[in-house]
Amino acid sequence: MNPLITVKNLCMDFDGKKVLKNISFEIGEGEVLGIIGRSGAGKTVLMHLLRGVEQHPTSGQIIYHVAVCDSCPYIGVGSMAGKPCPSCGSVLRAQDIDLWNEKDEDLRRRLMRRTAIMFQRTFALYGNDRVIENVLHALDDIDYPQDKAINRAADLLDQVRLSHRMMHIARDLSGGEKQRVVLARQLAKDPFLLFADEPTGTLDPETADLVHRMLTEACRRNHMGMVVTSHFSQVIKSVADRAMLLVDGNIAMLGSPDDVIAKFMADLSDTETFEVPEFGKEILIARDVFKRYISVDRGVVRAVNGVTFEVYEREIFGIIGKSGAGKTTLSRIMAGIIEPTAGEMIIRIGEDAVDMTKPGIENRGRAKGYIGLLHQEYDLYPHRTVLDNLTDAIGLEFPKELAMRKAVITLKMAGFPEEKSREILDRLPGQLSEGERHRVALAQVLIREPRMVILDEPTGTMDPLTKVDVKHSIMHARDEMDETFIVVSHDIDFVRDICDRLALMRGGKIVTIGRTADVLATLTPEEQEVMGKATSSSD
Repeated sequence: MNPLITVKNLCMDFDGKKVLKNISFEIGEGEVLGIIGRSGAGKTVLMHLLRGVEQHPTSGQIIYHVAVCDSCPYIGVGSMAGKPCPSCGSVLRAQDIDLWNEKDEDLRRRLMRRTAIMFQRTFALYGNDRVIENVLHALDDIDYPQDKAINRAADLLDQVRLSHRMMHIARDLSGGEKQRVVLARQLAKDPFLLFADEPTGTLDPETADLVHRMLTEACRRNHMGMVVTSHFSQVIKSVADRAMLLVDGNIAMLGSPDDVIAKFMADLSDTETFEVPEFGKEILIARDVFKRYISVDRGVVRAVNGVTFEVYEREIFGIIGKSGAGKTTLSRIMAGIIEPTAGEMIIRIGEDAVDMTKPGIENRGRAKGYIGLLHQEYDLYPHRTVLDNLTDAIGLEFPKELAMRKAVITLKMAGFPEEKSREILDRLPGQLSEGERHRVALAQVLIREPRMVILDEPTGTMDPLTKVDVKHSIMHARDEMDETFIVVSHDIDFVRDICDRLALMRGGKIVTIGRTADVLATLTPEEQEVMGKATSSSD
């Protein structure tokens, strides 16, 4: 295999802290390299440096071995040297491009037009445009001939199996469909290398499997290499030819996916035990809650269809079900973000019962201040430090000493060790890993001291080791703050470990409710297969 990229002694520091430490390795032409590691190991930083985006490395080199055309902007892989340019017919010549050398800046810009990247948690779509228009925009960006663009866009949507959605508005797609539009937009560039940074971290297991197949098929069909980061071992097994394990900015292992994953998982242990506390009074009572809306495609949609249940103080209550079952809609009703079509949603504040279905500062407005919600698509202020993000969430002015103390306590509850909690206070969100940002967002919710916390897919971007930390943090938060949690998830492994009771949703209805083990025993074979993949992804 001809080498495509040579990385030599690569280092990256943020404010004096080494994030990547003297890394050296090679990537071959057409190779799919999987990078696995805990949140904060340096996966995303490494990928961005390999692509040539964001900050300049502290030291070291990233060298691309390519073939360039002197008559047009085309750049191909090195093995094309001496062959005719596909764009203009001139003979391509071999060239080594030092990606971060200022002397190669012009070549770097040309090179980046032949690589593509899928970022974490951002679909980067034109939300108000149709699907096919989104792909046409991508073709226009590379000056694709307009008379051929429609057919090319349709071919790309065929390739990612979205022809049946080409006239839909992008914002109305599901998460998995949006990710496939992103893939089609990136393939429009005809890249020889695709970077995919946690491409399926927020998707349900069934949809994630489909996207993995799309990525693998795209590599094969387009003779394209790929660098994919993930903390899910199943992703690396599914798509990678070779795998790298990053630990605290060092390459701990480079080899076959199975061997690397075995080493990664060897550190997984969960020996801490917790006693289930005595529950208090009912803190939430839902009675015959409905939420209907009109869809152009599907007519009347019964997103939540007559659900009734209770949640008790200090309980960790789980809501599970396949994608489309109504879990997220129900969580948004509980949080007071949307109104139900009918029914009651009572939240107990002190000794008062507040009906969340009624507007006004004495009803829903009053209760919302005591309910914390961590969205699946959370957000942090990118230009403010972790400390500012946390203290701004409270909306009060604190002496710095007290603010730091409160922030450290809350970060520990969100899964950070105390030393790490203090270390990250002055960092910006962009200097943290995705998993670390997720835990800061959880801390942002906890620092408001809510009576009840709703977690919407809390483990979507977390590696298996961090899941254990967060599980422990939730347990400690319950013990230390008398907190009540509602966990909305498709991750069977996580809810089995953490939830006292579960509600199983199908088609907008709660079909089973009870002790966690009893409800999991009622899952259909299809549900076990679909939701169980979230468990196997961590094994």
